[in-house]
Amino acid sequence: MAGKFFDEWQVGETLEHDIRRTVTETDNLLFSTMTHNPQPLHLDIEAAKESGFGQILVNSTFTFSLLVGLSVGDTTLGTLVANLGFDKVVTPKPVFIGDTLRARSEIKELRESKSRPEAGIVTFIHELVNQRDEVVCRCERSALLQKSS
Repeated sequence: MAGKFFDEWQVGETLEHDIRRTVTETDNLLFSTMTHNPQPLHLDIEAAKESGFGQILVNSTFTFSLLVGLSVGDTTLGTLVANLGFDKVVTPKPVFIGDTLRARSEIKELRESKSRPEAGIVTFIHELVNQRDEVVCRCERSALLQKSS
């Protein structure tokens, strides 16, 4: 089990997640079509060329999902009771096909659960960074985690 229990975290603790991912055309195409998102900027190279981006723009909900996925192994794998919410999701820079992305996380807040004495709430700040060290996605994630004892 790679995730940590609630009582093993400390506010201010940071993690650089090891797994990286290069985004492919197939990733973007499948995610966009599976989620019924027909936005031409994601699927139509000619429309994308005419945009201010000049190329296919990767679906931002894929970018957000990848951020969460890259962080799970080091944070909540095996200790999660439930994700409680994702807040303040921003995508300050675009993601393009061929970008290689990596994630990092910081512990923003820890608090005891009022309804579940065997668990606590961890608030993470997750960031996704491209090969140019630009933040392409950021969010706050609140998760209910088991305690070790």
